[in-house]
Amino acid sequence: MQQNRTIITVITAWLLMLMPMGGRSQETGDRSRESGVESQGYELRKEHDSLYWLRATGGRKADEWRLPYPVYQFQTGDVDGDGSMDAMVGVIKKTRFYPLGKRLFIFKQIDAKAGVRRQERRIRPPLTPPTQEGKLPQEPSHATASMHRRKLVRPMWLGSKLGGNLEDFRYVAPADGDSLGRIRALESTTDSLFAVSDYKWSGFGMKFDHLIIKGVDKETALKHFEHFEH
Repeated sequence: MQQNRTIITVITAWLLMLMPMGGRSQETGDRSRESGVESQGYELRKEHDSLYWLRATGGRKADEWRLPYPVYQFQTGDVDGDGSMDAMVGVIKKTRFYPLGKRLFIFKQIDAKAGVRRQERRIRPPLTPPTQEGKLPQEPSHATASMHRRKLVRPMWLGSKLGGNLEDFRYVAPADGDSLGRIRALESTTDSLFAVSDYKWSGFGMKFDHLIIKGVDKETALKHFEHFEH
């Protein structure tokens, strides 16, 4: 019995030596490149820690927007009040004058109209026999219809800063009687204290709306950032 166990152990060790190195890590890596999150019409796909791709839900990889930065936050909401969902992506892009590097990028979906026109020019209607009344039946092209459904993701605002040093943000739905949602920012100041402010879309970017609290420690600021609505 002991001899049989020894033989089995030797065979197992020999098989392990024949297995290709890194097989399991390669499998995990493939999954991580395809991992992502979906929210209200947008998909944020992670390729690795410093490369993400944003696209419309169900869109093609060719229509993705490349984000070559680490991402610390992803939110969706109607920022400019036009009735459609926008994507807010927090990226870390450090510069010499802004070493903290947390920024807010806002994206919008647009129709691929130019692609529709080009596609329509190339498509010719099928040769179909006329009906009994002598009219040709109208058969929409499947290729043209699919182009009409295509959505592209394009930047709406690629901001460098809001007010103070941005630590985090979240979308707040419009208050009663207001047509615009807000972006609530948790910000740090030069004296190591924190502030919470609301920003609104102004037509060309985010504009300061009102201050919620300032000059407090991080724990107090987080309570207002996470729970205070209006």
